[in-house]
Amino acid sequence: MAKQFRREEVKQHNDNQKSWIVIHNSVFDVTPFLNEHPGGEEVLLEQAGRDGSEAFEDVGHSSDARELMMKYKIGEIVESERKPIKDKTNTWSSSDDSCSTQSSLKGWILPITIGILATLIYRYYFQSH
Repeated sequence: MAKQFRREEVKQHNDNQKSWIVIHNSVFDVTPFLNEHPGGEEVLLEQAGRDGSEAFEDVGHSSDARELMMKYKIGEIVESERKPIKDKTNTWSSSDDSCSTQSSLKGWILPITIGILATLIYRYYFQSH
């Protein structure tokens, strides 16, 4: 079972000597990662001692970054202080690839048809005159 932390305890670790961050109810000690973070240590220190879930998701970290962060996990928030994890869904993509392919095909049919018709009308008009 993972070690349990209260949010009040996490708040005490908010500087470059001890930097803990909560992401999706998991507690991470990112102190050794401060100098390695691609966005700079300031980004992590800004969230130190706090819940950085929203900021973490807003940046859109890669699956490699998500895997790497597990190296720094030291525990979880106690059950009574957990926050619901928001499911961040992409409204711009469809989970059904066949539906997505069909809609993009439909989006191209009309412009291509208009282009072909315009070409045919243009050729016919200039060939007959």
